[in-house]
Amino acid sequence: MRCAAGPARPDQEVAVSARSAFLLAGLLASAGVTHFLRPEPYDEIVPASLPGDPRTWTRASGVAELALAAAVALPATRRAGGLLTAGFFAAVFPANVKMAYDWRHRRTPLKAAAYARLPVQVPLVVWAIKVGRSAPSR
Repeated sequence: MRCAAGPARPDQEVAVSARSAFLLAGLLASAGVTHFLRPEPYDEIVPASLPGDPRTWTRASGVAELALAAAVALPATRRAGGLLTAGFFAAVFPANVKMAYDWRHRRTPLKAAAYARLPVQVPLVVWAIKVGRSAPSR
């Protein structure tokens, strides 16, 4: 990272990486909580090919996101948490594809939101990997 005044100091880089980790943890925690507060939209995008009740998958996904948020937030588990979060973002991609397909006949703003989620997964995966790599060395 470069600042206008010259190269970033190591303490600035640590602060930026910690901030990035906390932002990612906040995103994960917020999403995890919504799986419990308003599970219906998540239930709708659970692929039918998964066994069992969609609500079970919604809850499991919410628990996973909350656990990943904690792992990313804590420096001691950030490296593993970042890599696991990247894997999680890749694993939920089929649900986003299903949502985009299912919403293809909805009003334009909803359809656009569903389609927009698809390419967003790539920067989320990259972000999670960077957060994991920025973890302090032991």
